[in-house]
Amino acid sequence: MTNDFPWQAGTATGVGSYPGDDPVEALRIVLGELPELPHLPELPARGPGADLTGRTAGLLVEMPVRVEPSGWRFSDRPGRDTLRSLDHLARDLDVLEEVAGGHDGPFKIQVCGPWTLAATIELRHGDRALKDPGAVRDLVASLAEGVAAHVADVRRRLPAAQIILQLDEPGLPAALAGTVPTASGFSRLRAVEAPVAEDALRQVIDAADAFPVVHCCARNVPYGLLRSAGAKAISVDLSLVPRRDDDAVGETIDAGVGLFLGAVPGTDAALPSLQATAAPVKELWRRFGFPPARLAEQVVITPACGMAGASPRYVRAALKRCRDTARMLHEAAE
Repeated sequence: MTNDFPWQAGTATGVGSYPGDDPVEALRIVLGELPELPHLPELPARGPGADLTGRTAGLLVEMPVRVEPSGWRFSDRPGRDTLRSLDHLARDLDVLEEVAGGHDGPFKIQVCGPWTLAATIELRHGDRALKDPGAVRDLVASLAEGVAAHVADVRRRLPAAQIILQLDEPGLPAALAGTVPTASGFSRLRAVEAPVAEDALRQVIDAADAFPVVHCCARNVPYGLLRSAGAKAISVDLSLVPRRDDDAVGETIDAGVGLFLGAVPGTDAALPSLQATAAPVKELWRRFGFPPARLAEQVVITPACGMAGASPRYVRAALKRCRDTARMLHEAAE
């Protein structure tokens, strides 16, 4: 077990996305509600290029994209859709430097991981990039280079911060299981072999020079694969962690890998008592018999997933609940 996490014990953070279209307002809410581990908000309501795929596609090196009725597709040259992605990100980074340039603790940024990108972006003829191993290799190399440049840019703007890089991989379990549909929807793309998936993730993680977190708010999270690829923390929706994953989760904790546990609903809901929010986290930890003091060090409390579909009022309440839950778990262990 290592204790070299960049966050303090009893910390909460967000997953990524928020409602609205004002990056200044969103960042101020994040800094106010999540001061121990703030992150760069994503605002998909701004349209194409601000969504998870388009935002990261703008980082790709020499692999331009455009929007088709069916979604994002590789194109021959950069057009207005690529430029829109870059404009949104440039604006967000300017706001970050202006509002949070003096931040001197951990700070998280999020990008789409290689397998979710490959399962989402189409090749020029219309099938998903995931279908073509050569296209996937090109995509992974391009993403690794683009993400490394992005991390370096954020580090220049936040010179005193420790950068945490979150790779969003909601599509990874489907790619591994062979359940990603073809363009027609009538069949499924061939499953990605685990060593291939691991190698691609490792390329992006190794290139980035930041503390790596992989976020997977799906069922069948491949904990062992993510650890082997170099993830130092794994972010999951706590409500989707079944008991059959106990061995994998226990091995992850035992290996000293951080857990970002989504313990608060990501869309508007009546929040139960603070004790009721914390109970599933405590129960998970109790099942494994690890020392209570380690929970607050190793676990970061988050919403269940992104909050783009939530109301602004609920966002504040949910983030405050994440912070209060993390604090209570820390105080209970002292």
